Amino acid sequence: MMRKQKPVKDSFVNMTELVLPNDTNTLNNLMGGRMMHLMDIAAAVAAQKHSNRIVVTASVDNVSFREGIKLGSVITLQAQVTRAFSSSMEVHIDVWAEDIPSGTKFKSNEAFFTFVAVDQSGRPIDVPEALPETPEEISLFDGALRRRQLRLLLAGRLKPEDATELKSLFAIG
Repeated sequence: MMRKQKPVKDSFVNMTELVLPNDTNTLNNLMGGRMMHLMDIAAAVAAQKHSNRIVVTASVDNVSFREGIKLGSVITLQAQVTRAFSSSMEVHIDVWAEDIPSGTKFKSNEAFFTFVAVDQSGRPIDVPEALPETPEEISLFDGALRRRQLRLLLAGRLKPEDATELKSLFAIG
């Protein structure tokens, strides 16, 4: 039976926060843990919108902090499902920081989170397939299987010989 398809744009989340004193470290920059917390919330909402289910965080890919985000800045988190597998979904998140008085805006973070949809008992449950439509959505969708195989390989849940999407990247001709 073919799974239902759902456009990835339907999972889009745009979340805005003001960096307040309680969110900052002693240098008056947003704390990394607070940023991760906000990213997890935005990504979880996107996964819930796609699956219409309870979701749990399964993994977080590399998150690098490019530049400090100062006290009083406005941060905007944009998250969207890139691809759905049987019960798991990859979510891409961009984080933008803006100093409104100075008119400056920059991209501070980008990451991929993986969520698993679960039933009321906490058991994984199937989710709709993700249907990409724009060139950017298609590009993220196309790379998702490689990223998934790399995650599983690094977690010891996939044998190197079964990483079919990764073999072509490392093939020596």
